[in-house]
Amino acid sequence: MAEVLLPRKMEMANDPSKFGSPDLLHVLAVDDSHVDRKFIERLLRVSSCKVTVVDSATRALQYLGLDVEVKSVGFEDLKVNLIMTDYSMPGMTGYELLKKIKESSAFREVPVVIMSSENILPRIDRCLEEGAEDFLLKPVKLSDVKRLRDSLMKVEDLSFTKSTQKRELETENVYSFDSPVQSQLKRTKI
Repeated sequence: MAEVLLPRKMEMANDPSKFGSPDLLHVLAVDDSHVDRKFIERLLRVSSCKVTVVDSATRALQYLGLDVEVKSVGFEDLKVNLIMTDYSMPGMTGYELLKKIKESSAFREVPVVIMSSENILPRIDRCLEEGAEDFLLKPVKLSDVKRLRDSLMKVEDLSFTKSTQKRELETENVYSFDSPVQSQLKRTKI
């Protein structure tokens, strides 16, 4: 029965009306294990997220346009809401990727979640101190992904609400009788 329900959930995950925008939550998932990449990709899609998967920290940096040697095409318009990365990967670890992302001005504010099958407290503490949003133990559960998504949705809603309120306030100030613009308009009337 679960097999019958999963495709329906997958269809709902691709329904842009679910959250109002087809690219509202875009997650970059980084893992060197093909099985783990497919698993996290499925969990994210079932949770109504747009997903991009890459197999290394170096490829993640290239995708984000942070690799000095090879840049992604058109990364200026790239909107990533969350980066989920494995900790232990050959070449560059998830911790090193986290540090590079937090050093970048373009992606510093993007939450980074580290995933690992090893429950090593000093490693977890080091990642959280460096700015990781969370540290998840593998196998990642659907409840973990939903909790992250809900948390991101609140942040996105809050950010949208604040920007809307700011625009409304600016509009009110422009049309207020006490504003310098309105005073100038009064003086120029014949």
